Amino acid sequence: METIDDILPSHRNFLQAGYDAGLLLCSGPQNPRTGGIVFARAGSLEAIQKYFENDPYVQQNAATYRFIEFNPVKHQPFLSNWVTR
Repeated sequence: METIDDILPSHRNFLQAGYDAGLLLCSGPQNPRTGGIVFARAGSLEAIQKYFENDPYVQQNAATYRFIEFNPVKHQPFLSNWVTR
């Protein structure tokens, strides 16, 4: 966890860029802190995988990602613009 904590500020800056670009909806650590979860969207699985190759956690071999695609056919109305873009 010490390695993760050392990289955390850079990781959060990376995530903020994803939020600013409209790619990310929410993110945070699991409880207990054994990993994290990110809700993201992109035009393709390959595009979001390529984006996350630039995560400092990945670049410093501190973490790996597992990507799960899904189709949010049901969602809260306030998410409609984000889900359908």
